[in-house]
Amino acid sequence: MSSNDSPAVVAGAPARAVAGAPAPQLRYRRVLLKLSGEALMGDDAYGINAETLQRMVEEIASAVAMGVELAIVIGGGNIFRGVAGGAAGMDRATADYMGMLATVMNSLALQDALRQHGVVARVQSALKIEQVVESYIRPKALRYLEEGKVVIFAAGTGNPFFTTDTAAALRGAEMGVEVVLKATKVDGVYSADPMLDPSAQRFARISFDEAIARHLKVMDATAFALCRDRRLPIKVFSILGEGALQRALCSDDEGTLVHV
Repeated sequence: MSSNDSPAVVAGAPARAVAGAPAPQLRYRRVLLKLSGEALMGDDAYGINAETLQRMVEEIASAVAMGVELAIVIGGGNIFRGVAGGAAGMDRATADYMGMLATVMNSLALQDALRQHGVVARVQSALKIEQVVESYIRPKALRYLEEGKVVIFAAGTGNPFFTTDTAAALRGAEMGVEVVLKATKVDGVYSADPMLDPSAQRFARISFDEAIARHLKVMDATAFALCRDRRLPIKVFSILGEGALQRALCSDDEGTLVHV
């Protein structure tokens, strides 16, 4: 798969305050965090791993405490994977709607876990299911962000044939975020698949044009084109390490920054 002169951070170590040292300085104030549904599975085959969810909530709470205005788009692969066998041969649009409903389930779980941690979050869905969550309304979402609430966007774009990567790019552009943080299991963008090629090199920074020329998969083509056209940078980083989100917000050394 699928940052200028800040001090290096040891991979996997949380960002800790050192006595007498200044607090980490935010590089981004309003961000959109793209989480894959698979990130919630932990070591489980599918579903939501409670320990993994709690760790992510702590990361998000730490970012909010730093003053970040945070929007989140989450996938549904961890839930849809459990029924994917039965979806074989199913109409693509129908399967995509099932995936959207899976993202709603993940969003509700994340919202409740944040509530228990003392963080106020609101879920807005691109599908109209008002008995469960409110519908997506851009001005209301912007107001929530300004009030310091976490906004979780569910049900993708509300349309089949579009991925949650595209939803992240779209909502990020609508919210006027400074960067899309794509949280993955890999610590950045590499010249080749690091799982298959031990000699693969990780990029600290790479332009949209160079990523295209090298045929590097950062996001799906629609999402990538939208970010490029909106001049919206993407930072790809691993969510697995403790303190990873804080480092992505404060350090150029965490992950790979894809820029214009």
